[in-house]
Amino acid sequence: MTTWSLREMPVPESLDAPDAWLLHGMVEVRNETIRATWGTDDFAITAPRALSLLRHGEYTRRLRVLAVDDTTDAPDPARVLGTAGLDLPQTDNTHTGWLGVSVRPAHRGRGVGAALHAAVLDAARAEGRTHLMAETEQDVEPSPGPGALGAPTGSGLLSRDDPAVRFALARGWRLEQVARHSRLELPLDPDAVEAHRAAAAAVAGPDYRTVTWQDATPDAWADQLAALRTSMSTDEPTAGLDVGEEAWDAARVRSEDAETLERGEQLLTTAVEHVPTGRLVAYSQLLAPSHTDEFVWQEDTLVQREHRGHRLGMLVKAVQLQELARRRPSVRRISTWNAEENRWMLAINVALGFRPAGGSGVWQTTL
Repeated sequence: MTTWSLREMPVPESLDAPDAWLLHGMVEVRNETIRATWGTDDFAITAPRALSLLRHGEYTRRLRVLAVDDTTDAPDPARVLGTAGLDLPQTDNTHTGWLGVSVRPAHRGRGVGAALHAAVLDAARAEGRTHLMAETEQDVEPSPGPGALGAPTGSGLLSRDDPAVRFALARGWRLEQVARHSRLELPLDPDAVEAHRAAAAAVAGPDYRTVTWQDATPDAWADQLAALRTSMSTDEPTAGLDVGEEAWDAARVRSEDAETLERGEQLLTTAVEHVPTGRLVAYSQLLAPSHTDEFVWQEDTLVQREHRGHRLGMLVKAVQLQELARRRPSVRRISTWNAEENRWMLAINVALGFRPAGGSGVWQTTL
């Protein structure tokens, strides 16, 4: 007998509001599924982050549907059995959306995930979206063979036996890309990092210099960072995903920075300036979550096309690692994701000491 029902999650006024137990339950579900896949709390989300993402919808509007246990009326986060999310771009790629479904491991196999998936697809259709993307995660990439599913790009494998992969295939999703999760253990030998930096700087020459800032982007660089973020949206390998250029300007950069800092997270950005023109032509960004001092996310790294071939990718990442060691010496782990076909950035990561540690499949469906 079904003892649960679906409901759209309201956005609570605060984390202590009477209806905030639903948000806390959603966070618990997400963290249980993350821990079950990865065996770590490094990737955990926090309630402040979840609330912040729901509150700010100028560039991405977020809908959340919950499966809630109906056997009691108690405002208990444990009543939330599963959650589905739909992230809807508002200023670009407005034909698309990103979908995610999570169910507590103890409540799988009861139709919760299927019901959440169907509900979110209906919501996407109602919003006029025609293409949805989703990700499945794995802590180990399988060996080649009949049990492996290859990406159309020719790079990367998923396990056909993975429950999330089976779920996606059974509902008509198409695998478009496999991304590698790479892990870097810290601290690094400072002499080795300096050797990488010095070798890259020698190739780059005096026409390029690095600049680093913490947290909010300085006004002097906001427009230029926006241009780099726009380039990132088209230069990053996207396989067969039906996505186009993202519209970034200084206002969007400032808005995202403010949202990040509002939820207690921190940013560290290193960029490369082309001295003759005074333009930023490369950047790399790290994000430090609020729940741990030992882990950071490696976010975007980009070198503009016309400035490639000068080892700026290695330069910006080596300087970034030096700055991280100086400013946040407690960090012990960095995680990053790269498309398996992005051999150039993967080569830089490997040279710096990143090692493969699972990854994700990127899927697409047409409505």
